[in-house]
Amino acid sequence: MKQVTANGQTVEEAVQSALAQLNATKDQVEIQIVDEGKKGLFGLFGSRPAVVKVTLKPGAIESVVDFLQNVLRNMGIEANIETVQEDDRNVFVNITGEKMGLLIGKRGQTVNSLQYLTQLVANRHSGHYIRVILNPENYRERRKETLARLAERLAQKAVHEGEPIKLEPMPNYERKIIHTVLADHRGVQTVSKGEEPNRYVVIQPNTSQS
Repeated sequence: MKQVTANGQTVEEAVQSALAQLNATKDQVEIQIVDEGKKGLFGLFGSRPAVVKVTLKPGAIESVVDFLQNVLRNMGIEANIETVQEDDRNVFVNITGEKMGLLIGKRGQTVNSLQYLTQLVANRHSGHYIRVILNPENYRERRKETLARLAERLAQKAVHEGEPIKLEPMPNYERKIIHTVLADHRGVQTVSKGEEPNRYVVIQPNTSQS
């Protein structure tokens, strides 16, 4: 965590000096006034400069890593965490180590819940919305293949039975997979319903094709 101590004739001058050294703005730092300073006689004799300690706040990525390390440690899981920032709005977090099955949980429920919490942490430290995807032991790639097969199978079932099928709650990333896989399916339509974090997909027969 980067920190500087700076001084100036006034507190504000000291703060501005520190911000220049950190190349940061006030909303990106925490400011501690060490000494408010003192104006001397005629502005010369007995004067004392103001002193401030300015600390750069952790960014979204640093906050994500710190949060995950703490959670995994409390779960008794030793793991390596690697963040891959695709762009300024999407961050993939690859996690490798032991006990990844414990981290993933049944049908991904544990990792999806942790992903939701991690995303909240990231967005508390970001000036814009960030989407975080946790990927323990390439789980997301395997899950994508599973969801694609599930979508095709349930689409056939919806067409055959003529009834809509409600899927289990999924994070936005997984719902998007279902929507994409069935986007060109002439027999069904997909819609998302519910509120986060319990939003889910419904696969319904496309009556316009009947």
